[in-house]
Amino acid sequence: MPPLTSSTTSPADVRSPNRGVVYGAGAYVLWGLVPAFWPLLQPAGPVEILAHRIAWSLAFMLLITAVLRRWRALRGLSWRGWGMVAAASALIAVNWGVYIHAVNTGHVVEAALGYFINPLVSVLLGVVVLRERLRALQGAAIAIAVLAVVVLAVDYGRLPWMSLVLACSFGVYGLIKKTVPLDSTASLTAESVVLAPVAVGYLVWLGPAGTFLDLGAGHALLLASAGLVTAIPLMLFGAGARRVPLITMGMLQYLAPVLQFAWGVFVKHEPMPASRWFGFALVWVALAVFTTDALRSRRRKPHLLASVE
Repeated sequence: MPPLTSSTTSPADVRSPNRGVVYGAGAYVLWGLVPAFWPLLQPAGPVEILAHRIAWSLAFMLLITAVLRRWRALRGLSWRGWGMVAAASALIAVNWGVYIHAVNTGHVVEAALGYFINPLVSVLLGVVVLRERLRALQGAAIAIAVLAVVVLAVDYGRLPWMSLVLACSFGVYGLIKKTVPLDSTASLTAESVVLAPVAVGYLVWLGPAGTFLDLGAGHALLLASAGLVTAIPLMLFGAGARRVPLITMGMLQYLAPVLQFAWGVFVKHEPMPASRWFGFALVWVALAVFTTDALRSRRRKPHLLASVE
């Protein structure tokens, strides 16, 4: 899921907020249902799946960029801009890889936790890196979230490292993306351009040990469709973000981890002892406090754009 940033809104976009909500909700629903997709690519391992996701994302995004004639944005990107894209690409590759590993090893709930706490991590990064002022309710939300992580660490018998890696990698990714002057479509294309040589090189090195050519056309098509699974929600997100206020997109973002959590608990039947429910309840309390603060701040400053995942 991409970070929310301000974008140019045309008059036509302003006149279609309901359509924007549909687009935004569609993006987050698809991201919420993606845990159902990655297991279909087994027995391919997480690294092979990640490599195909990157390679086929590039193929699809090059086609979209050509159709939309967006080459100028990429050609006009400075060397510093490409450097920031490279840094963002490394972080999103880590994020994607850990998420695929989490889903395919039966840790969907732990992965969902990462995206629940990501907005709070983003606020903390803003305070530490950008020297932003931490409001009282934001501080309370972060403190409750830290307590939740402690409770869940005791429950798991270890730190929920997959959650923390997902939240922190995506939080820093969002921070870097704020410095790159590209919209979501051009940005994913640029990131794919940076990552594709490594991904394709890995697949070539993997050769016969890979699963692409060994398990039939259906498996090959599923691996190739990883590019569509990556790009389609992103384009829906971009269309929604242009039409509705970012605070609305910020509310919609919780659809994804809620659906992921529900998939892990009710479909995959991952264990949820009482202590784990308590830890997640603390996370949800933290998010309620965070959301209340965001709404209050929005009412006080109508022109303020909320900075959320």
